[in-house]
Amino acid sequence: MLDKLKAIADKYYHLEERMSDPEVVTDIEKYKKVSKEYKGLQPIVEAYNGYQNVLDNLESSAEMLKEDDPDMKEMARAEIETLKVQKEDYEEKIKVLLIPKDPEDTKDVIVEIRSGTGGDEASIFAGDLYKMYSKYVSAQGWSMETVSVTEGTVGGYSKLVLEVSGNDVYGKLKFESGAHRVQRVPKTESQGRLHTSAATVAIIPKLELEDVDVSMTDVRVDVYRASGAGGQHVNKTESAVRLTHNPTGIVSESQDSRSQLKNREIAFQRLCAKIAEKQKADREQSLAKKRKSLVGSGDRSDKIRTYNYPQNRVTDHRLEGAVKNFNLQAVVEGEIQPIIEALQMYENAERLKSEE
Repeated sequence: MLDKLKAIADKYYHLEERMSDPEVVTDIEKYKKVSKEYKGLQPIVEAYNGYQNVLDNLESSAEMLKEDDPDMKEMARAEIETLKVQKEDYEEKIKVLLIPKDPEDTKDVIVEIRSGTGGDEASIFAGDLYKMYSKYVSAQGWSMETVSVTEGTVGGYSKLVLEVSGNDVYGKLKFESGAHRVQRVPKTESQGRLHTSAATVAIIPKLELEDVDVSMTDVRVDVYRASGAGGQHVNKTESAVRLTHNPTGIVSESQDSRSQLKNREIAFQRLCAKIAEKQKADREQSLAKKRKSLVGSGDRSDKIRTYNYPQNRVTDHRLEGAVKNFNLQAVVEGEIQPIIEALQMYENAERLKSEE
């Protein structure tokens, strides 16, 4: 394990040097890529340095046991007992950190929030989710850009498309994909009856061409006029884009933005995500491995979480035991990190099992 950790540390310090290389500094995309890889290795290197320090101290304490002074020996024995516990803690931590990560975890994402069943209340709830994610994104130090907005009739949104950029964005937000359900008395309800409404969230990693086994020569690009609300833009501008991957027949399209260039980018990201999902499914099928998915199949009907206002409780249905319930007021204020950490621990446990 030490050899593996040393190799990781060597790579980490090499990346640190590259970040001051003029060739990297002057290339924004290259610098961003190197910086992400560097920060991704940082927790492992910090744990390795701490672990190495404990090993060095154990060696020094073992030397103290050879002293003739009884007090020194007693002090050394006490220190060794403490260091042994620290050594075990570091070993457990490092074991988790060394679990192979999903290579997509470092990707930026496209977030789609749509109102589901529940009419106007579903749109209002979609707006609440948007506020929740906005506060979480801000707390993480990420940046968020609004691509398109379709407002609800009495408030909230029927659809929102956002781009979120930062460190390990997909690795955290991927757990938000699925159907979110809310139980509360809507402001529009005069009889005080409890309603159940839903909104769906889709988290799509922003993939590059090299991330997916696809050639643009195999992709047909069609542009057309956007449909729906939008006035002159809808009637006169061919801004909507449809991409068709000829080998698989997979189709992706976007008319979310007024810009054809932005729609092409969004459609491309959706196409890459669909092709990557199919390629992953094909690989898993060929290996005859069918693992339980932590975040569901991606189907909009997957219910992952319930926001219960009368009981001031948020329940994540993918978690088991008392840990599945969280304080609603804190969650809607953007404090979703405890839920994400619980899901990450669950995912790591599943990966450890598969590694064994």
